[in-house]
Parts: sequence; C-alpha cells; structure tokens
Amino acid sequence: MNPLAISDLTKEFGDVRALRGVSFAVAPGEIFGYLGPNGAGKTTTLRIILGLVRATSGSVLLFGQAPAESASRFDIGFIPGDLRLYGDMPALATLDFFARFRRKAPVLRQRLLDAFALDQATLKRRVKFLSHGTRQKVGLIAAMQHDPALLLLDEPSNGLDPLVQQAFRETLRDFAARGRSVVLSSHILSEAESVCERVAIIRQGEIVALESIEHLRANVVRKLTARFRGAVPDLTSVPGVSRSEIHGDEAVLWLRGNPAPILKAVAAADVRDIVFPEPELEDIFLGYYQSGSQQSPRPASDA
Repeated sequence: MNPLAISDLTKEFGDVRALRGVSFAVAPGEIFGYLGPNGAGKTTTLRIILGLVRATSGSVLLFGQAPAESASRFDIGFIPGDLRLYGDMPALATLDFFARFRRKAPVLRQRLLDAFALDQATLKRRVKFLSHGTRQKVGLIAAMQHDPALLLLDEPSNGLDPLVQQAFRETLRDFAARGRSVVLSSHILSEAESVCERVAIIRQGEIVALESIEHLRANVVRKLTARFRGAVPDLTSVPGVSRSEIHGDEAVLWLRGNPAPILKAVAAADVRDIVFPEPELEDIFLGYYQSGSQQSPRPASDA
C-alpha cells in the first residue's frame, strides 16, 4: 500500500487556480522529489495533504484512507518552507514541545543531534538567539525525531551549510532504507537529484513531468558560456546544440543530451574561459516546454 496517493487534486483561491488536476503516488521507502519554482503549487499541495487546506476537488489518501480518517496522519513529519519557532523557548524545550504532539517517543533525537552537530550548549540557548541555519536544524529534528512513516519536507535545506546538507541527505537515505517515505519539495534540482530516483515537476499548478532522475537528465537543456581569445568558431552544427548567441568573443550555447561533442569542439578552439554550471530547474522547464509546445515557460505566478 502506498503511504501517499493523490488523485486529480484541484484548489481554487477565488479566481486563481493554484492546483490543476495534480496526481501522483509515493511508494514505501521512496524519496520523491516535488519540484517547481516558487508559487507553482508545491506548498498548497503539502498543506492539503496535512489537512490545513481543503481541496476544491480530488482526493488524498494516507495509507489507503482519507487524512481525516487515517490514524497514520499522526505519523507524519513536516517542516514548512517558512519555518517559525517560538523565539523565547530554548532549542531543547522546542524539541520536547513538538514531541508531546506525537504518539511515538522521539527515538531518533540523539542520532539526529549528532548528525546535525547540535551540542548541549546550543540546545540550552533560546531560539531567537540561534542562527537561521541552526533554527532550521531544530525544525528538521522536530519533524524527524519520532521516526515518522511519511516525511513532508518543504525547502528543507534552506539555510543549511554544505556539511549539514550532506548529513541531512544521508539521514533521508537512512529513512528510505528503513521503509519510510519522503516527499521532498524544492525549487533546486540538485537538492532532489542527489537523493531522489523519481520526481514530479509542477508549474503553475500543473504536473508537467513525472519522471525518473535519469530520464530527466537526458531531456534537460543546459546553458554553456565560452569566451575565446580569437574569433568565435561556428558551433551551431555540433550535435546537441539547440540554440546559440554570439556576443563579441563570447558564445552562449543551449545544449540537449550528451555534452561531450560540444566540449570537444570548444576545447579544440582557443578558448579563454568556459562556464558550464549544473542545470537549474528553469532549464528543465525550458527543455520540456520547448519539446512540447515550442514555447518558453512563462513566469510562475504566486497564488
């Protein structure tokens, strides 16, 4: 039985349709990426799952039951994207406060404290005196300490330094290995890419792709910028180049598929500098929308 199944979910706020027929399911032991730009409908979806917002139509099942009827709703861990904690409460008291809402003991607390490098001195400090990243750690531990069967994480690595991000990803892998399920909502592809095998991309309230990470990589359009010491060579005929712009000694290229041919062609010229970053989520959208409708994506609106 899937711990989470969403079918044809819609949500309207007056004249604004925040969700338009969203459907997906999360399997046991799966870390599922829910990706999209800010305002695309990710947070609205999570709030409907939690019962904080009522859907206009469609259904949500938690472990085969409606959320209001399912005892498993008490076995969910959640961290919101706009985490707010009681500023005058010490960090340890905050963890104890959230633990009292659960039917299970905070069996993972010490393991998480060690993983996120939160010592006793920090736990005694009031939340308002903690850094943004440390407050995020406290929020994550509060959501995960009772070892929930389903984790809903909205922009969870916001404010975390790279070392803690790595520890957080290892923690998610451990959850999945023990049969727990995770919905990782993010607008950053690399955040999901490192731990998810499957993702849904939502844009303006609609699922535009439900793919494996491997398939997603094969379809992404990436941007490469190269600066040359001499004349810019003609690279438009190189396999994989779908679009190009020349600005003086600089060539901006949009690539699809295997980057090896264009890297070989650029290296053969008198190249001065090359920038080839990891693909951003907007590049993923560009790939899907150009292949489907030949149109560039419009900016997502905030409901």
